[in-house]
Amino acid sequence: MAFWSSQTLEAKVRDQELIRPPRDNAVDCNAYTLRIGPEIYVTPTLEQGSANTHTKVRLSEGEPFTIPAGQFAFLMSEESVEVPTNAMAFISIKARIKFRGLVNVSGFHVDPGWNGPLIFSVFNAGPATVHLHRGQEMFLIWYADLDKASEKHKKVPGPLAIPSDIINNITGELNSFQNLSQTMRDKDDELSNRIHEVEKSQARILTTFYILGALLVGLIGWTFRGTMADLIKPTPASLSAPATPAK
Repeated sequence: MAFWSSQTLEAKVRDQELIRPPRDNAVDCNAYTLRIGPEIYVTPTLEQGSANTHTKVRLSEGEPFTIPAGQFAFLMSEESVEVPTNAMAFISIKARIKFRGLVNVSGFHVDPGWNGPLIFSVFNAGPATVHLHRGQEMFLIWYADLDKASEKHKKVPGPLAIPSDIINNITGELNSFQNLSQTMRDKDDELSNRIHEVEKSQARILTTFYILGALLVGLIGWTFRGTMADLIKPTPASLSAPATPAK
């Protein structure tokens, strides 16, 4: 197996139309640079609602989108790729995008006989949201010769849109670190609010208790006001007691 040089790659892309539509200056060393295409699917974050109602998106030319930290995405290439039966291809993401934390998890090769756009599955393992747009140069593809044409090869053209069945495999809540962190913050805020409400309820209960206690004491005092007056009133004996004679 020998990888194609830049000269071989440019010649075969031009003569055999292996990449459609072809572009000038798209060869990077001995790899062809592919762009982000018209259709994407990004798994939703907690703020974006239920994954059961989230679906793929068709992008207009140059339209931006984001892949939040901890989320998966399916990205379709702008170009349609053909791999001859006597060759195979290898794929990757450009290094400057890898450095942002975006990882290719869809595999690293294209089978002999493949014909159609490529669908990349990527995961944002970085700490921040990755901003991209349609038409952005993102993927690389290398070609390598086989010793002979492979009898077993792809015979059915690849899909022209992201298949629903692969999206169904990752629908549902993704427990990424960011989602778990947000959930913990939400639960902490909810608990703090509940504690604050309990404290306010206790303060209202104590205030009510003090008011009722004061009213009760006042009511008791009013009820027994005559008895209290009799208790503190001087007795007649004390008023008529003879004075002690002086010696």
